[in-house]
Amino acid sequence: MPAIPRPEHETSPATLPIRKHRFETPKLRVHLEDISHEGTSNFLSNIKGNEDLDTQVQNVLNLLYTPDSHRPGTRSVTFILRDMGGVAYTTGMYLDDDHKEIHISLAYFKNKPRDEMLGVICHELVHCFQWNAEGTCNGGLIEGIADWVRLRAGLAAKHWKQEADGDWDGGYQHTGFFLEYLENRFGPGTVRKINICLRKGKYDEKDVFGSCCEGHKVDELWEDYREHLKKKKKHEDDEKAASEAKAAQDEDEHER
Repeated sequence: MPAIPRPEHETSPATLPIRKHRFETPKLRVHLEDISHEGTSNFLSNIKGNEDLDTQVQNVLNLLYTPDSHRPGTRSVTFILRDMGGVAYTTGMYLDDDHKEIHISLAYFKNKPRDEMLGVICHELVHCFQWNAEGTCNGGLIEGIADWVRLRAGLAAKHWKQEADGDWDGGYQHTGFFLEYLENRFGPGTVRKINICLRKGKYDEKDVFGSCCEGHKVDELWEDYREHLKKKKKHEDDEKAASEAKAAQDEDEHER
């Protein structure tokens, strides 16, 4: 089905920062491999290290957990800005997985605006704190949760579009917007519950979505979402047609 772009004037689902609770922030480090790179300059000019990085940590933790939730034991996060391909990736240090490294491409950050850089940082921080069913979780769901948090933090990329082509677990914003639909349909905290269900044991799709979405199967929910987008698209088209007709009528009356 046709994609539905986010209107430029559309307000974000959340407002920065999201601080219902002040979680303990792990030690945050920044490692710049090339101080002369334009990507480094752009990062330093637009990102307030202590303030912005801590804010994104709090956004991630507040969206994925309550104060009483069991959380991964992440003790530190090191942001490594270096010359590499791609955009960014997150990994654990080889000696201790509780210490995370977020590797970010300086070439990608070279000309990017502040919100896009914060969006990438937010997405990668989710990987530092989310559960993954002991490494067995569907990768599309893992990446979808990360982009859902980015969406909820008000940092969705301008090029993102809602669409329901293919399967629900295509990942990233494709799955992130689907999770937003589930959050709105089944109530605040739905995606948080999905994350919590991934804490222990092997990934079980039926159990995860059944327990978090009132017994529904995820494939059925995906079809519901597809119909939801079709109705939304029709409503937007009807509103646009009505607006154009009204404008034409006003212009005709003016010419008379």
